[in-house]
Amino acid sequence: MSGKRRLITVWRIINNGVVNFIRNISLAIAAMAIMVVTLTIVLFSLIVNYTFSHTIYQITNKIDVSVYLKNRVTSAETTKLIGEIRNLSNVQSVQYLSKEQALKAYEQQNSNNQQLIQAATETNNPLPPTIIIKPVNLNNLGQIKSFLNEPNIAALQTDPPSYSGQEKEAIDRITHATNVLQEIGVIAVIVFAVVSVLIIFNTIQMAIFNRRDEIQIMRLLGAGRGYIRGPFIVESIIYGILSAVISVIIINAAFQASSGTLQASSLGLLDIGYANNYFDSHFIVLLTVELALGIVIGAVSSMIATRRYLKFKTR
Repeated sequence: MSGKRRLITVWRIINNGVVNFIRNISLAIAAMAIMVVTLTIVLFSLIVNYTFSHTIYQITNKIDVSVYLKNRVTSAETTKLIGEIRNLSNVQSVQYLSKEQALKAYEQQNSNNQQLIQAATETNNPLPPTIIIKPVNLNNLGQIKSFLNEPNIAALQTDPPSYSGQEKEAIDRITHATNVLQEIGVIAVIVFAVVSVLIIFNTIQMAIFNRRDEIQIMRLLGAGRGYIRGPFIVESIIYGILSAVISVIIINAAFQASSGTLQASSLGLLDIGYANNYFDSHFIVLLTVELALGIVIGAVSSMIATRRYLKFKTR
């Protein structure tokens, strides 16, 4: 087959697929409705997952372990202690604050409360030298705790270390919520994807049944399987493309409405502001993913349906 003839055949297949879609528009609406739900869940799950990951990253950067040293600890002891802490596998970074630096940091953190600043200044700087430890893995703080609780190390400290417990609890809650939503999203996507395949399968089967005489004539005239199956596959691909576009429009409208109506950057654990920005900045990528999923679901469903029909007719 020459290149020109092949192009003409492809064009006819695409044209017939579009015609089939218009003919079966009432059936197409039902199939597309389920596909829209499926693709919307997929898109929302992707955005929520990245938003939660961003929230966890932000909170993680605020978590540290503060070690308060006694005033009598010498520079050599401090240097040795910092070196031993840095050698721990779960330590990302170590920062040392002298009494003066600790006071400046305290004043910056409480810049809106002059009474606290005045009290710290009048008492001749009661803040001790501090070592701030950034952990690598928040779930493995036991290594750092065990080291700091050793008798010779504890003897250098004025008070027990501070572990920023509230932030750790917040991360645990967000991580749990993320895992639950991912599980729910996967289950929902699988269920609706299966339903989409079944509905498209039945839609194509009905279209084939309605055109059975025409298909039989095409077979008698020598038309190949590809030429017969092609228009139905194109029709299903159109289902997927339109469903993907509609799902993206729905998500975009939802974010626009939430940003404008709530007048807030966050909604519980979900940072609406970041989610909206992520959607805008990754629009092309997300649209491509949705189009790919829609095309795959539609094409696979149609290929299964037409293959089953053609096998039946050849027996």
